[in-house]
Amino acid sequence: MPLRRHLLALCLTALPLATWAAWPERPITIVVPAAAGGTTDIAARVLAEKMAKDLGTSIVVENKGGGGGSIGTAQVARAKPDGYTLLMGNIGPVAINFSLYKQLSYKESDLRGITNVISVPNILVVHADSPVRSAQELVSLAKTRRLNVSTSGVGQSPHMSSEMFRQKSGIEVTLVPYPGAAPAVTALLGQQVDFMIDNLPSSMPHIKAGKFRALAITSAERSAQLPDVPTMAEAGVPMQVTAWFGLLAPTGTPDAVVERLQQSARKAMQTPEVRQRFAELGGVPGGETPAEYDAFIAQERKSWAQIVKAAGLSLE
Repeated sequence: MPLRRHLLALCLTALPLATWAAWPERPITIVVPAAAGGTTDIAARVLAEKMAKDLGTSIVVENKGGGGGSIGTAQVARAKPDGYTLLMGNIGPVAINFSLYKQLSYKESDLRGITNVISVPNILVVHADSPVRSAQELVSLAKTRRLNVSTSGVGQSPHMSSEMFRQKSGIEVTLVPYPGAAPAVTALLGQQVDFMIDNLPSSMPHIKAGKFRALAITSAERSAQLPDVPTMAEAGVPMQVTAWFGLLAPTGTPDAVVERLQQSARKAMQTPEVRQRFAELGGVPGGETPAEYDAFIAQERKSWAQIVKAAGLSLE
C-alpha cells in the first residue's frame, strides 16, 4: 500500500466510532469485476437493491470486466478506504489469481472481507441441439475431435473447472475465454463452442428454458433445482468445485463501516425475496462476519494455490 494511502487508512481507522454514525452520507458504488449478466453481477444487483433501502442511500453497480477480474478488483484496491467503493468479489480475482498470475496490480493485503454473499456449484452444459447427453458421451466425443469450451474469463472458477475436467477426463480442449459469463453463455447459445462449465446461476435460465442440456454439477450433492442432473462424481469425473461471491472493501476501511455493511448485507440475505431468488439460482446465501470471511478467503487462497501448482498453470 502506498505510504500516502496507508497514512490515510490509519487516520480513518483511528477516528472514533461516533464520527461514522452518520455514514453513509452519499451514494455507494459496488464494482463488479465482470460483465453484466453473470453471477457476480446478479449477486451485486440483488443485494444492492435491499441494502440501499436499509442504508438510506443509493447503491450504484458498476461493471468493470477484464483481466480475469483483476481490473475491477485493482480499482477497488486503490480506492479511498471510506466505505463508498466496494467490490463484489469472487473466487477468481480474490483467491485464484494470486497463484495463477505472475504479476497482479493489487496484493492480498489491499482488500478486507465484509461478508460472503452467495455460494454456488458450477454446471457442465451443452446446447440443447447437441447429440451429447452425458458427461461420458462428451468425453468420448472429445477423444474423436478437439472441442471448444467457452469460459467466463481466465482464472475464474469456470476456467479452473474446465481445466480440472480436462485433466480428470484425460481430454484436450481449446479454451475460449470471454470477459464474463454472459458473453460466454451467448457463445454456447449461438453454438460457437461445444460446451461450457458455468456458474449455475447464469446458465440456470437457459437450462429451464430448454436451450441448454445440463450434464453434471460440480457440487458434492445434486441440486434441489436440478434433481435429475448427476454430480460430476456420479458422472464418472472425480471433481468438486464451489464458487463464491462476496463483498470486500479496501484495506483501511473503518471497522464501524465494515460492520455496518456486513449487518446490512446479512439483513438483506435473510429476507424471503433474496432467499427465494438465491434458491432459484441454485445458490446458498452467506452472511459471515468480516473476520470469518477473511479467514475463509485465506484458506481458499491456500487451497487454490495447490490446485494451480499441480496443474502447472501460470499466466503473465
